[in-house]
Amino acid sequence: MKLIKAIPNTITSFNLFFGCLSILFVMKGDPSLAGWMIFCAAVCDFFDGFSASLLHAKSKMGVELDSLADVVSFGVAPGFILYSLMELSHGRRSYIVFEQLDLFLLLAFLLPIFAALRLAKFNVDTRQTASFIGLPTPAMAIFVASLPIIRQYLYESQSFTYQVFTNNYLYIAIAVVFSLLMVSNIPFFSFKSLRFKWKGNEFRWIFITIALVLLVWLQVLAVPFIMLVYFLISLVIMLVN
Repeated sequence: MKLIKAIPNTITSFNLFFGCLSILFVMKGDPSLAGWMIFCAAVCDFFDGFSASLLHAKSKMGVELDSLADVVSFGVAPGFILYSLMELSHGRRSYIVFEQLDLFLLLAFLLPIFAALRLAKFNVDTRQTASFIGLPTPAMAIFVASLPIIRQYLYESQSFTYQVFTNNYLYIAIAVVFSLLMVSNIPFFSFKSLRFKWKGNEFRWIFITIALVLLVWLQVLAVPFIMLVYFLISLVIMLVN
């Protein structure tokens, strides 16, 4: 029985492991593979909570471990990915201090700072049982993780879309806007209470349907648009309520 109770924490540990791998691959110059590691961490993050509920193995230690893993996988790792993308981009001014340190690139590390604030806020906020207040860190991380994959996907075409997704000003906007969204008071719906029935889950099933259609149609390019749909549906729910 004790081994069964340890399953959720083991899955959480894999979440942390994939977050570490993501940082490692950024350091080795492969931000695209680093992005895929964050997707793997997100899968683990979903299943650790799911298994904890299924096995009745929720614990205070599990909650704390989950937050610590999330800081790495959905805070530090996305920050390093965004930093590497900004470093790879061209046509920007440099603000070099201490010989090698570019202040412009350091804006990427707004993400881990505000992710940590978001997770600390979540741990002490008793209102976030059925939904989130502020953008959840996995959603931000998945968005950022998709950027190097999209960059690789569009590289050969050198199209206008490629120019948009490799623009440093876009990266700055992502760092600032997503950081503010994480600590905002905007409610975002979650899948904690998702059931197969339609009633009471209308918005969730609408989101899932749109997300699947976008994935089939646009493949990896769908991720930013799925995030936009998630944000818009959350705003609609807030207005309706």
